[in-house]
Amino acid sequence: MIRYVLRRLLLVIPIMLGVTFIVFTIIDLTPGDPVKMILGQHANPETVRALREKLGLDQPYPIRFGRYVLNALKLDFGISYRNQEPVFNEIIRRFPTTVILAISSVILSSIIGVSLGIFSAVKQYSPGDTLATIGALFFASIPNFWFGMSIMLLFALTLRILPSNGVESWKSFVLPTLAVSLPSSATILRLTRSTMLETIRQDYIRTARAKGVNEKVVILRHALKNALLPVITSLGTNFGILLGGAIVTETVFALPGLGNHVVDAIRMKDAPVVLASCIFLAAFFCVIMIVVDLMYAFIDPRIKAMYSK
Repeated sequence: MIRYVLRRLLLVIPIMLGVTFIVFTIIDLTPGDPVKMILGQHANPETVRALREKLGLDQPYPIRFGRYVLNALKLDFGISYRNQEPVFNEIIRRFPTTVILAISSVILSSIIGVSLGIFSAVKQYSPGDTLATIGALFFASIPNFWFGMSIMLLFALTLRILPSNGVESWKSFVLPTLAVSLPSSATILRLTRSTMLETIRQDYIRTARAKGVNEKVVILRHALKNALLPVITSLGTNFGILLGGAIVTETVFALPGLGNHVVDAIRMKDAPVVLASCIFLAAFFCVIMIVVDLMYAFIDPRIKAMYSK
């Protein structure tokens, strides 16, 4: 198991280098001059030249990229072009908001999706199964931003029971969590239903039922344990996507998270902020997928035996 974890951690190195190279290249090729965005279009040429040298933008691409990689290994991601503050400090300050939104959304979507998926599989073709399937198709089809603005209009502006923007208390995360988790739970519901239907038709489930095992034990202990493997993969992937993909939700609800910060940095072509944020999210996503792989071993003994080799 330890050997497997070490191998996966070593694979993170080329992944991070690839992410850094791709994002750095895209930012370098996009139109716009960050120096002129900072100083304005009518800035003095001497001032522009001096700031360009200070930021290292006068150097060739290979030198700038190599210098950035070496500094990133020391956790030095540069200074933000906009506020002249260390980029790493801004990320650490804003990342908790994004993590809270992602964790709460994954927990809620997993509770709703897995429970309704099990119910739909056990009660296949029943009115409850039909209603759950229709609800899943509805929430999977609507855009997050439209759903977010709709519940904001209802609960914040009309009923005035929840805040519409900012982070004042735990109530500020209720609407963003609903906006993200309900569409995500629809996908988990459909995946859980399909895997459960496939699992409960296996021979060992028929054998357990023939031996007189309680139906709840058959479903929850025998069937669900094997059906959860693809669901865990989906949850882990969704968690990583939410960390970097909750940009729209953070923008709609004006949350001071990392996603909203990246959008502002892209508009200003604040390369250090965009680069550091992408690297940070990519590293966190790699760690999440390693944790997901390790969870397989605790669910399926066969996978644990493979890891132990």
